[in-house]
Amino acid sequence: MQKETIFIASDHAGYALKQCICDHLSTQGRKVEDLGTHSEESCDYPVFAHKLCAKVLENDRQGILICGTGTGMSMAANRHPGIRAALCTHEFQAKFARAHNNANVLCLAGRISSPTLACAISDLFLEQEFEDGRHSRRVELIEIQKVD
Repeated sequence: MQKETIFIASDHAGYALKQCICDHLSTQGRKVEDLGTHSEESCDYPVFAHKLCAKVLENDRQGILICGTGTGMSMAANRHPGIRAALCTHEFQAKFARAHNNANVLCLAGRISSPTLACAISDLFLEQEFEDGRHSRRVELIEIQKVD
């Protein structure tokens, strides 16, 4: 049985790592929708972050964003209400971004993380369930509330 579609996007600096992750996830039987970029030609990371976030929110799915450091993608993604993007450079971060923060977008660093590490982080992020309970209250508090 095929698992839910995973949305993935990168800028030029994350392109090579994105290709590795797409191949890795596809071999696991996952459907991957690649939202670009489709080359190493210089491009603007926010365009791809916004495109992926719209898809994640519209389809209630998870996404993976990759740029050189992961920082720009995470900043752009977290501008969207309902997106909880987590920049993860280690499996421990990925596990708890999902378990405690219910992150729905994983951000990776194409110029820092090796393909092996990035694939391991992606696997853990996609498989880890949100623990709910006390963490739900905290996740709800992430969204900006109107201040009187």
